[in-house]
Amino acid sequence: MSHALKQVFNKDKTFRPKRKFEPGTQRFELHKKAQASLNAGLDLKVAVQLPPGEEQNDWVAVHVVDFFNRINLIYGTISDYCTEQSCPVMSGGPKYEYRWQDEHKYRRPTALSAPQYMNLLMDWIEVQINNEDIFPTNVGTPFPKNFLPVVKKILSRLFRVFVHVYIHHFDRITQMGSEAHVNTCYKHFYYFVKEFNLIDTKELEPLVGVPGGLGG
Repeated sequence: MSHALKQVFNKDKTFRPKRKFEPGTQRFELHKKAQASLNAGLDLKVAVQLPPGEEQNDWVAVHVVDFFNRINLIYGTISDYCTEQSCPVMSGGPKYEYRWQDEHKYRRPTALSAPQYMNLLMDWIEVQINNEDIFPTNVGTPFPKNFLPVVKKILSRLFRVFVHVYIHHFDRITQMGSEAHVNTCYKHFYYFVKEFNLIDTKELEPLVGVPGGLGG
C-alpha cells in the first residue's frame, strides 16, 4: 500500500463509527476467514464464495457489515467535497437520480442533496444491522424471513454510494492516490452481490464502463 493510501485509509475517517464483531463469536471467526482470503490475494470471485460448512446467511451478514464499514470509509474521505452546493441532488450523472424513502419522515420518494441522502442512508443501515431481530448475533438464533429482502435493500442503497463517488468524486479519489483501493472494494462488492444474486443486474448499470466499473 502506498504511503498516500495509508494516510487516507489509516486515518479511520469513517462517515460513521465502524461496527465491530465481538471476539469469540461465530461472526468474528467468519469475518477473520473472509479477511484472510482477501489478504492472501485470492481471486475476488473465489474469495466471495461460501466456505464449506458455513451458513449462507451468516456469511452474508458478515459481508454486509464489512461493506458498510468500508463504504463509510470511502465516503468519509470525500465527504468534505460532497456538499449541498456541489451535489444538490443525489445522483450518478444526468441519467440516474436517487430519491430517499423510509417508513418515517419520507414516505414518498423524495429528492434530496447527496449529503442529506448519505446521512439518512447510513443512519438507516446502522439501525438495521444493530437490530437483533434482523441481524441476530447469538449462535443458534435463526435469521428472520425478511433477512434477505432487508439485505438486498441495504446493498442496493450502498451501491448508490459507489455510483455517486465514481461519477462525481473520482477525481478526488485519484488525487489522493486511492483509486486502486476503491476499485478493489467495488470489485469485491460486485462479485459478492453477483455470487448471491443480491442486487438486480439492471440496478448495476450505472457503473458499467466507468473507471473501475465492471460489465453486467
